[in-house]
Amino acid sequence: MDGMFAPVYAITPAIAKALMSIEADRQAVAGLPIDVTVLAKLRETARLVSTHYSTQIEGNRLTQDQVKEAVAGARIPGKERDELEVRHHYRALEEVEKLAAKGGLLTERQIQRIHGLVMTGRPTATPYRDAQNVIRDSGTRGIVYMPPEAKAVPGLMADLVDWINKQLDEGDLPVPVIAALAHYQFATIHPYYDGNGRTARLLANFILHKASYGLKGIYSLDAYYARNLEGYYAGLTVGPSHNYHLGRAEADVTGFLDYFCVGMADAFGAVRVQAAEAAKRGGEDRSDALRKLDPRQRRLLELFKKQETATAEEIAVHLRLSHRTVVGLSRGWLKTGFLELHEPSRKRRSYRLGRAFQPLVA
Repeated sequence: MDGMFAPVYAITPAIAKALMSIEADRQAVAGLPIDVTVLAKLRETARLVSTHYSTQIEGNRLTQDQVKEAVAGARIPGKERDELEVRHHYRALEEVEKLAAKGGLLTERQIQRIHGLVMTGRPTATPYRDAQNVIRDSGTRGIVYMPPEAKAVPGLMADLVDWINKQLDEGDLPVPVIAALAHYQFATIHPYYDGNGRTARLLANFILHKASYGLKGIYSLDAYYARNLEGYYAGLTVGPSHNYHLGRAEADVTGFLDYFCVGMADAFGAVRVQAAEAAKRGGEDRSDALRKLDPRQRRLLELFKKQETATAEEIAVHLRLSHRTVVGLSRGWLKTGFLELHEPSRKRRSYRLGRAFQPLVA
């Protein structure tokens, strides 16, 4: 494909209905006052759910409970690779939210950094593939899809990023449509040997957060994908041929757009109900402050919500970490002001939440 990405699609009645539902739910949730601790729990749950299902689609064997334990630092014998995969994906989700909050134009390097986190857990930009790759059926080994040649990938990715920035700037297309089409095109270009699906879903998530469709960070589209995998792959598999250069590039992607928007409407509707219940507790939304905390710090807020002070042993039990690990973490948290010493003596040492962070559990 030469020039700017020019997707072929139609806004069907079903898509239009889904878009109206998404917008109504977005506006409703945005206006709800949710207790900060409840919001933190909802956001953490959404991240864990997204991590579980996005990696499950790619074959990860961890259960939802094991994903939570792995992200918190627990070791699961025999599933070390799965542990790393979910920890990496969780970090990538956090990076997506941070990048979206910073504003500015989307860049290829940001996408490459997100992919780096997905694959290695480090925000190091990974280069695109340098050779042809082929997607085969795991059972028959027949070719399911042949992506564009490696030499075409840089130009296609540049076109896609330019298209996303242009659409977000002009505001003519509904944001969910931009996110869906970006997801489709990234998966179609298949710029990497591995990690394309996870990165495509994170890219769609980035666009939604960037354009104020983050829904306070308490939704997950990945659960919908995983529970409707047949529709997911059917929407991505379009055109007269499995070869990108023989029709896939110009194929009508209305099917995937329908799948994405209907699923997003379903997810947003569920969050609206959940958020309305949470809002009954009232409270001020301190999303920005919470976003700066890492997963362990956010979990620790739950403990300080219940009690004013805590010993290292109590923190270790709450976070499911060793005492030695907690002592090391506490030193860093004291330096940053997240924690303060309540009782300084070595034998009876205990901590309280730093003054600047106490409003998060007030």
